[in-house]
Parts: sequence; structure tokens; C-alpha cells
Amino acid sequence: MRQLRSVLPVGSPRWAARLAHWRVLGLGADSLEKPKIAIVNSSSELAVCYSHLDEVARRLKAAILAAGGVPFEIRTVAPSDFITSVGAHGGYILSSRDLIAFDIEAMVEGAMLDGMVCLSSCDKTLPGHLIAAARLDIPTLILPCGYQPSGCCHGERVDLEEVFVRASHYVVERDEEILRWLTECAAESVQGPGVCSGLGTANTMHMIAEALGMTLFGTTPVRANSPKMWEAVKRAGARIVEMVLEDLRPSRILTPAAFRNAATLLLAIGGSLNAEKHLQAVAGAAGIDADIFALLEELYETVPLLIEVRPNGETSIEELEDAGGAAACLKELAPLLDQSALTVEGRTLGEHLQRVSPSGTPGPIASLASPKRRRSTLMPVRGSLAPRGAFV
Repeated sequence: MRQLRSVLPVGSPRWAARLAHWRVLGLGADSLEKPKIAIVNSSSELAVCYSHLDEVARRLKAAILAAGGVPFEIRTVAPSDFITSVGAHGGYILSSRDLIAFDIEAMVEGAMLDGMVCLSSCDKTLPGHLIAAARLDIPTLILPCGYQPSGCCHGERVDLEEVFVRASHYVVERDEEILRWLTECAAESVQGPGVCSGLGTANTMHMIAEALGMTLFGTTPVRANSPKMWEAVKRAGARIVEMVLEDLRPSRILTPAAFRNAATLLLAIGGSLNAEKHLQAVAGAAGIDADIFALLEELYETVPLLIEVRPNGETSIEELEDAGGAAACLKELAPLLDQSALTVEGRTLGEHLQRVSPSGTPGPIASLASPKRRRSTLMPVRGSLAPRGAFV
């Protein structure tokens, strides 16, 4: 086994301190020699985005232990765009992304742990996790923890996206009919834990992480607490220990090719425009000389729109997942992708795509030959009003 950075000189003061601390935590002396894995958890009772993460962490610990690793759960701030945006006129939201990265760095780098699995949920967690992974450059696996089940009101499907849209209309119009609908239906719109069920920033970034190669292939988007998600948790626990032993680091995965693949997927799914600034921040942390906006401009004329998922269309996120999710979208995009890009599983993107069967039947995911639209709904523009670029 290769020398682990967490293994301290025997007899040194910090070695002795760990022996003392960890014995009380139930760990034997042999734990000092094993791969030590951080489980990055943003569990919180403020928002349902995070309310299931403690159980995810518990099952992940068991999987890491079974694989021969030693798991250590660490916590970060848990921002929710809907819940923690009330104070400071929303000023805590974007900055919390970087606070997450700092939280991780202080704990994981401070303790010199060998690898980490990041439990990614609401909008700012996954970008913060990627920034930390790029900055620390230790074996890292991003584990998207799923989207929330939607509800039903007055016999119709209702989700948080619809509640947000109607509430915004009420603020402007002060229509009592809208208020009555909100009073009755808002409480029915979310039926369990997970991120918002549309293709907002959270699900967009979960899929982008798969295109970057930082998640297990074929795991986004995913229903929270579903058998598919729990299987991914089990696989992640085993894989992160292997990654540490292989010394498979983000610097081998987060390459210019990976960012180009991610930008291609972003346009093809018409994802959240916030993904551009998050990708730019991750590229900066990884030391990649990339202008993500310019890359999107370059790709805009060649990458068509393959899906129209709420709020860009009537397709539900559940229908997208059932049709194959990010993996199926990437399969359709294969001719436009750099398939040599490496992933956390030690395989190239191309090797993964060879295992994905074409759908062969009409569905929510269109083909390059017959797309939903010739161009993405995420349109980069640049001109006198926006000399540094903007989206429409």
C-alpha cells in the first residue's frame, strides 16, 4: 500500500494525540495506518434539502469501513436559497459557497485526511465541494443526494418551482386567488427530503458533476432516498477507498476536456445560468486557464437543446431520470464530447458511454439529429449593454 499522508511518524506528539483521541472514539491503533476518509456533511433541520443527509452519512460510514477505510464525518454550513436568503437581502447565499470550501479545507487539510466523499445537495453545496476538491487535490468523490418528491393539489401535480412562480406573481399582482392557491397548495408541494425537483441550479450542478467525471457515472439526477440513491451510497464508500489507494486525484479529472464536456452538457439541457459562474470558480480553483463564458459562446452554435425539463418545459425531473438522466444525455452528445476525459471510477467517459444503450424510442431526451431546438435556451450574449457577457 502506498504511503498515506495521514500516517504520522510513530512516537511523534501528534501521533500520540491521535491514538488517545481516537481510542475514545472506538478506533483501534490499526486505524492510524488505514485510509482516512472525510464524509463532508451539510445536514441541517432548516431545509429539507439536507434533512436526510445524516442517514446518508451513516450508511456511507458503513460502506467505507467495509472497504477498509476509516470514516470521519465533518460538517459545513448548510445554505438554502429558499430558507437562508431572508437575511442581509440574500447576501449570505453566494458567499456561502466559498464558506463551504473553507470549512472543508480547514477540517480535511488541517487533519491531513486522505480522501473525501462530499454529500452534495442544495445549490451551493456541490460547487463548494468541487472548489475544495480542486484546491486540496486529494481523492474526492461527489455524491449527489437526490431531489425531493413533488405533491398534488386540486388533482394536479405541484412542486416548489410552481409555488415560487405563483408567489412571485402574487407579490406583483396581489391577486387573492393566487394567495388562496398558495395557502392551500404550498404545503402540499414537497413530500420529502431532497433538492428542488426542477432543473434549477441544484439538479443542474448534479448533472454537471457527472459530466466533469466527479460522480459515479449514471447517478444523476436521482430521487432522494430511492433504492438507486442508496446503491450509489454503497458504491461510493467502496470506491473512495480504492481512489485513495490508487491516488486518483481531481487534478487528473478536472481537465480542460472535462470542463468542455460540462459546458456542452449545460447547453444541451438548458440548465441553470448559475452553473457558468460556479464552473468558472471551480476552474480557477483547479488552476485551469478557462473562460467558461467564452466556451459557452463557442459551443452555442453547435450544441442543440436535447431536453425541456421544468421550468424550461413540461417534462418532469422524474421523467428525465427514468429516461436515463445525465448518462443518456451524454450518450446523445457523444460526437461532441472529449471521450478521453477520466472519471472518478478510473474509466474514461468514452468507456462509460460504450455501456449506455441508445434509447431507440421517442422520449424526453432528443437526439442530435432531431433536437428539441437547434440552439440552447441558455443563450450567451455580449455587447454594449453587457461587454463582459450575459445570458438571455
